[in-house]
Amino acid sequence: MLQTNNAPAPYFNLPLLNQPTERISIAQLEGKTTVVYFFAPWCTICRYSMPNLEAALDSSNINAIGIAFDYKNEQEVAHFVDELNLTMPIVLGDKHTQANYKVSAFPTYYVINEKLQITARSMGYSSQLGIAARAW
Repeated sequence: MLQTNNAPAPYFNLPLLNQPTERISIAQLEGKTTVVYFFAPWCTICRYSMPNLEAALDSSNINAIGIAFDYKNEQEVAHFVDELNLTMPIVLGDKHTQANYKVSAFPTYYVINEKLQITARSMGYSSQLGIAARAW
């Protein structure tokens, strides 16, 4: 299990959904608190929890990125994102990133501070208030 006592967040550099030539890396998150949300498009709890994250983004100064795992193809992820009207950046995860972040179930999310340190980790359903409280 990764420590959450300000341990450095593991590195990633992943392709943006629907824009494979563009990538997002951990370095781009420096300077702002970010919720890194790991999900699978078949995950029912993710379907109910991700709109809460989206609402938290709208009502606060929280930054977020979604990282998709365990998907059949990019279209499956795009369909999931479109159905939920998600506006946060979504990237396509890989097994290396999943292992580095110790993601064993969906959803799992981390709060990473402006210095790229892990300050919180949670697994399972989260309300808008629960997400916001961990990120502040």
